[in-house]
Amino acid sequence: MRKWIKMSLMLTLMVGLLAACGGSKKEGDGGQASNKLVVYTPNSEVMINALIPAFEKQTGITVELVSAGSGELIKRIQSEKSNPYADVMFGGAYALFNDNADLFQEYVSPNDKDLLEGHRNTTGFMTPYVSDGSVILVNTNLAGDLEINGYADLLKPELKGKIAMADPANSSSAFAQLTNMLEAMGGDYTSDAGWNYVSELLKNLDGKIAGGSSKAHKSVADGEYVVALTYEDPAVSYVKDGAPVKVVYPSEGAVFLDAVAGIVKGSKNEENAQKFIDYIISKEGQDALGLETTNRPLRKDTKIGDFMTPIEEIKVIEEDVAYVAENKAALVERYTDLYTSVSK
Repeated sequence: MRKWIKMSLMLTLMVGLLAACGGSKKEGDGGQASNKLVVYTPNSEVMINALIPAFEKQTGITVELVSAGSGELIKRIQSEKSNPYADVMFGGAYALFNDNADLFQEYVSPNDKDLLEGHRNTTGFMTPYVSDGSVILVNTNLAGDLEINGYADLLKPELKGKIAMADPANSSSAFAQLTNMLEAMGGDYTSDAGWNYVSELLKNLDGKIAGGSSKAHKSVADGEYVVALTYEDPAVSYVKDGAPVKVVYPSEGAVFLDAVAGIVKGSKNEENAQKFIDYIISKEGQDALGLETTNRPLRKDTKIGDFMTPIEEIKVIEEDVAYVAENKAALVERYTDLYTSVSK
């Protein structure tokens, strides 16, 4: 009997030591390993399928996904601040994270050094993993011989009422288009030349604003509109799937903005969260993004599919991310006032 008790105690000690050797802390257990990770994400099913199963297989960690729009997820993290449920926010714009920096904790992955210059974690709490550009999606059947190579072409009278664009006040991709065209057509975000262009474009929209970013690009793929102001990821996916559309990178210049991820402050599975951040910018994770999705990975040594236009063939212009983040409300207000005046 004593021998059995002694062996039982030894087994208990061994289990305890094994539990302490790795993994994250479970809620309220003070140190036992956890194989759980809660990820809040606005990302597409394609991106999720490219990354999550492989991450789970490699690490043995089980991922619980909560999917919604990035703004909605941030509001949820804010409401849960005193008792966080999420471990990671996977997806969202720099400005959104920057405005809510108090919700995230510092972590810089050892893989950060392998990212392209200008696309690294410089804030200490948000990690870029893909970059997405503002593009023009054209229905080739409806456009016919009409040349559409850039923003200037969208002012052609033949396109009046045939351009789909979402509201920059409610859509992050539409806001990105607004700042892209201000810079491309005016040189900065306050010049009369840029805002005059926006005014003329609004007149050519003929009062038609899409209900959301997805409705804008879908309406062109479905043949309801000739042109959509949208972003690269869904636009290229239509081309990849054989829809009668083409992707036009504005000849005046396209801005590419990073999507970022971060660990929620107070995460209950912090070590697992760190492993996830490491994975999405690892060689394996970035190659999966480049070959299986229509997103642009950010590692220097990654691969992309032949359905993606090489970045060297695109005129890329840089956005003043800090300025735009700081002045977003003012830019949206000016746009809204302009839209109201044009629509009268």
